[in-house]
Amino acid sequence: MTDTSRAAAAGLGTFERWLSVWVALAIGAGLLLGNLFPSFFAALAGLEVASVNLPVAVLIWAMVYPMMVGVDFGALRQVGDKPKGLVVTLVVNWLIKPFTMAALGVLFFKYVFAGLIPPEDAQAYLAGVILLGAAPCTAMVFVWSNLTRGDATYTLVQVSLNDVVMVFAFAPIVAFLLGATNIVVPWDTLMLSVGLYVMLPLFVGYLTRRNLIAKGGEAAVDAFKSHVQPFSIIGLLVTVVLLFAFQGEVILDRPMVIALIAVPLLIQSYGIFFLAYGAARAWGIPFNVAAPCALIGTSNFFELAVAVAISLFGLGSGAALATVVGVLVEVPVMLSLVAFANRTQHWFPSKDGSA
Repeated sequence: MTDTSRAAAAGLGTFERWLSVWVALAIGAGLLLGNLFPSFFAALAGLEVASVNLPVAVLIWAMVYPMMVGVDFGALRQVGDKPKGLVVTLVVNWLIKPFTMAALGVLFFKYVFAGLIPPEDAQAYLAGVILLGAAPCTAMVFVWSNLTRGDATYTLVQVSLNDVVMVFAFAPIVAFLLGATNIVVPWDTLMLSVGLYVMLPLFVGYLTRRNLIAKGGEAAVDAFKSHVQPFSIIGLLVTVVLLFAFQGEVILDRPMVIALIAVPLLIQSYGIFFLAYGAARAWGIPFNVAAPCALIGTSNFFELAVAVAISLFGLGSGAALATVVGVLVEVPVMLSLVAFANRTQHWFPSKDGSA
């Protein structure tokens, strides 16, 4: 077994390694079940309180909560230890990525694919990719960092810092970009979504982590996360089933729609990675910091994007569909970039305390 293979085996569990396969199977199951039991899924869609679908809210919490327990705000004390990597991460994630994603969405959905997608659907898909672009990765970046043998402390600091920024920046950036692309922004629903799916789980995760550390230290946190992580995967897959149960008619009428949505997402993913990776190389950042700082911007917090898309536009919306396509393409894209990074680590210095 090669070094990269050993790292992959250590970093990715069975479900994570085959996540795209499970998502594809969940899509198939959703299409089938939606056609067999339309009244059942219509009843599920009606279980709402204040624009929040209750079954989906439970599923989203199952996805997000285990990740929030892993956020260590104590790591923010080390934010100045490797400032170069954090500068690259913050600039790419918050000043570049959301806007390039919106620009690519406009280019493809309003112009390149104008004859292939109805205008109202194009607008919905654009909203979905904007939500993906404004949500940088939280949990899976630990996996990608591990696969490149990244600096674990730096990775923890960058994730914690990004989560803090996300609490304050996600809603304004999403609202601005949706408004700039002529998509009506329901501010009350947007703020409710951020509170329900970012701030509240982050707070509950913090309390859980503090309680676990008081009882058994970091080992207790790791044990807890390993026990609840399967619920995160299950929550994701069941959410995908629900989404595609509602999207069945659209998908069967236009089976190429998933491939069309994937095009700007793929261009964005590879473009953002090489931008951040190139900046890290030009700045002399060592590989064990350069790799995770580039990968975090490439990967998305798709759980949050899915949750907000459902809250803002509904379970059967094109926006929700677009965010799920992001889940489908993410793992193979990220694994290809991990492999590229590992092959090019000789481009970077091995050690630099100011990175």
